[in-house]
Amino acid sequence: MQAGRFMLAWMVLLVGAAVQGGPVEIGAEVPDLRFKDIRYLTRSLADLGEDRTVVLVFTNTSCPIARQYWPKLKRLEETYRGRGVSFVAINASEGDSIPDMAQQAIEFGVPFPFVKDADGSCARALGVDRTPQVVILDAAKRLRYRGRIDDQYRLGGARAAVSSDDLVNALDAVLAGRDPERKETTVDGCRITFPTPAEVSKNVTFNEHVAPLLDAHCVECHRPNGGGPFSLIGYDDVAAHAEMIAEVVADQRMPPWYASRHQTFFNQRGLSRRERDTIVVWTRDRARGDDAKRPPVPTFADGDWEIGKPELVTTSIQEHSLPAEGFIDYRYDVLPFVFLKETWVSAVEIKPSNPSVVHHCNLGYMSIGAEFSDQNFITGRVPGGTAMVLEKGVAFRIPAGSVVGLQIHYTTTGKPEKNRMSVGFKFPREVVDRELHNVQVHTSRIAIPPESPNHEVKAVRTLRQPATGVGMFSHMHLRGKDMTFRAIKPDGDAETLLSIPNYHYDWQQNYRWEPGKKTFPAGTKIEVTAHFDNSKFNPFNPDASQTVRFGPQTVDEMMYGFFFYTVDGESLGMRVDPKTGWKVE
Repeated sequence: MQAGRFMLAWMVLLVGAAVQGGPVEIGAEVPDLRFKDIRYLTRSLADLGEDRTVVLVFTNTSCPIARQYWPKLKRLEETYRGRGVSFVAINASEGDSIPDMAQQAIEFGVPFPFVKDADGSCARALGVDRTPQVVILDAAKRLRYRGRIDDQYRLGGARAAVSSDDLVNALDAVLAGRDPERKETTVDGCRITFPTPAEVSKNVTFNEHVAPLLDAHCVECHRPNGGGPFSLIGYDDVAAHAEMIAEVVADQRMPPWYASRHQTFFNQRGLSRRERDTIVVWTRDRARGDDAKRPPVPTFADGDWEIGKPELVTTSIQEHSLPAEGFIDYRYDVLPFVFLKETWVSAVEIKPSNPSVVHHCNLGYMSIGAEFSDQNFITGRVPGGTAMVLEKGVAFRIPAGSVVGLQIHYTTTGKPEKNRMSVGFKFPREVVDRELHNVQVHTSRIAIPPESPNHEVKAVRTLRQPATGVGMFSHMHLRGKDMTFRAIKPDGDAETLLSIPNYHYDWQQNYRWEPGKKTFPAGTKIEVTAHFDNSKFNPFNPDASQTVRFGPQTVDEMMYGFFFYTVDGESLGMRVDPKTGWKVE
């Protein structure tokens, strides 16, 4: 079953545009359609801006004719952008997830917004049944044209050149205040399969089928004193949040995982299609089942450390007081411990006293008196993530004379809160043969123009020695849209290592390979390309009228692609004091 099928029954009230008496007629006003953006947020036509003509392009990731038209649509959007026209791609495929939709925008270099018609209500309301069918709405949101882009590409063949430029002709007429000569044209394309509700099984119960899935994928965060906003351990808690669970599971928003499904990682999260089916179908009737069939509830030692008892714990002198509401900019904290000698660590864990208020936190080292810098990144704490635990024989080096600092992203809870941060370090007990390195593929040359929806920033670094990859980490701020890592080997062979098609500032996860499985020859270039959305359509954009430059606060921007690796052939043969982390001479 396709994920989109499960959305219909419970999303229609949220995103459905009711179609009364059939689709909208040419010349009639269109209802305020609802759809989801790449950040899983429900949006509407009103979010595209007032007094703008809108071209809605219905598409999917698989229709060959829709794919052929992307170059032309990109040219048209660039031509008409300054004339008060907004282009929007509406994904109408039951089988495409929101990350799939976002990945297509990267693949074809499309700058304008991609949104998801999850329940088919937009296509039904507008009388659209094929891709790539287009619709023109004038500034008053009246339907002025419905049909094809032009007559060049058809099922089974193509013309050498366009002989009837239907979309351009209709758009020019609307902008000139005239009715298009041809208000509706037939479309040669791929039929849209509209979502249908999944069959409800009476045999799916919480205790036997749903609880094991939640235990395996969700309760690590969704438990008392966990990072999630509510617990998903007991039947009553889960049933009380059933509709929300159905939405985020069908969206593939939860469990959180922002890498493209085209790449595979050791720490990958996600539910299979069958598992999503089980959970969403259960939310229909919410059968409890036999309590005796519920597996044992997972236990968590909240008073202990994920990495085990640390040899060193350093705790902040400062306790942060947080407001009940509002947006909290980054807080910075330098911990009161000086690494007097070069210190080697095998595991590091960031531990807040109040986990509910810390969304994510980055840890780095610096010399005494220096400011926090992403240049010397060690590890981070993110929702659903794990502490830094290195494989045997690998350790991270903290230089002598360093202190460590935290960059903390707090979230409000509706009441005043307090939090104090601690960091725990474990030291190697085995011989250290390899040092964990990271290269930061970044640039501070950032100048994102006002209203730019897809500004590209690129950086490249070269691996001077043969290396085995450990993983990657992406960092941008509120205008970050997507980031792609590529490895370009000396022979010219290129490979996409990681694509984050719908980057979200709140979910800065790490992406780790299975140990020892990813190798790179000396001279390999690590290329990182990021896009930033400084348009008004970006729901988190502080101010679309400003040119955005590099800076430490969230109203500024950053572009960092962290690539972690060990050097092949390195054999340090180093023994470390397990109590101090110092090299044993």
